[in-house]
Amino acid sequence: MKFRNALFAAVALAAAWSEASAAYAAGGDFYSSADVLKWMNSYRTKPDPMRAALAIHQLSGFGDLRNQESAGVYVGFAAGVLAANPTKARALVNKMLPLPSEDQWLVVRAIAYSGVPTWRLLLTDIAPRVPARGPMLQKYVAGTLPTLREYKVEKASSNWTDRFAEYMTFHDKSKAAPVVLKPTPELLDTFWGYYYATGDTAALQNIISLLPWSTDRDDAQRLTLGGMAKYTLAENGSRDTVLLATMKAIRGSEPKEVQPVLDQVIEAADNVDVSHLRSEMLVSLDELKRKGSASKRDMTFWGQVGEGAIAAGCIGLAVASVGAAGIPCVVGGAASAGALNIWSSQQN
Repeated sequence: MKFRNALFAAVALAAAWSEASAAYAAGGDFYSSADVLKWMNSYRTKPDPMRAALAIHQLSGFGDLRNQESAGVYVGFAAGVLAANPTKARALVNKMLPLPSEDQWLVVRAIAYSGVPTWRLLLTDIAPRVPARGPMLQKYVAGTLPTLREYKVEKASSNWTDRFAEYMTFHDKSKAAPVVLKPTPELLDTFWGYYYATGDTAALQNIISLLPWSTDRDDAQRLTLGGMAKYTLAENGSRDTVLLATMKAIRGSEPKEVQPVLDQVIEAADNVDVSHLRSEMLVSLDELKRKGSASKRDMTFWGQVGEGAIAAGCIGLAVASVGAAGIPCVVGGAASAGALNIWSSQQN
């Protein structure tokens, strides 16, 4: 199947680029996005914030910042570099700019995601230099677009009464919904980029928080995101002893629903045996597509809700193709925004 080939291609890219990353010398310009990714892989061991800002600027020239779905790793990396160097934030942003109109969104989002104390002021100051993203910039300043501080993960699977209420006309929607940043494939890449810029445990824990979703049998998007979080943590942990040690250190402080899945991740990374995690995820996705959600199978009541409601609640995954993204596991969070394309490519 096409999506299996895409996933395997991403894994092969990860192995090849990880081996090449150690050989890439620091200093000077980058000549391709592959050079940047190799360098990012080891950045946190030898930070060079000004060169990181230059890398973001050069990625624009390579055409890698135009697609939001495949540029999440760069958003996270830029945000992490700013967060780690708040007193240099203005100089770093000046190094990233100018950018063409189609790429200006990334700097705006990176500043908002960085959370540096002066991020709103910094956005206001650069507004004349990013005119194409004026409305987006103003929404971040006003607090109507979510930042990483508003990241929220829902419980692994709602019960059937909760799901039914979401679709009923009498469901109370009078109260304004809070501004929340929900998990997406590109956000998974964003957290990996942030981690590779900073080694920040909080970014890692945001990825770990998705692990219970890997057991979800009601929602294809949750199952996929949880599976990709599980696979990427194990894959990257098997190559990075510091990452693996960090996961072991924080394991005891994680919620009880996270710990069993994190144990599987740690065991797979320890044994350098992550292929079975990928296989398990593919089997689960195959089963979900064939049989529908667990709620749909177990509750005949769902038949009364309507096909439209079921489709809206349980199916639909929009992720970039591996050809468009090409982000390797070891840097970008494996096949999150860059490898699966489950529902569009798994047709046969």
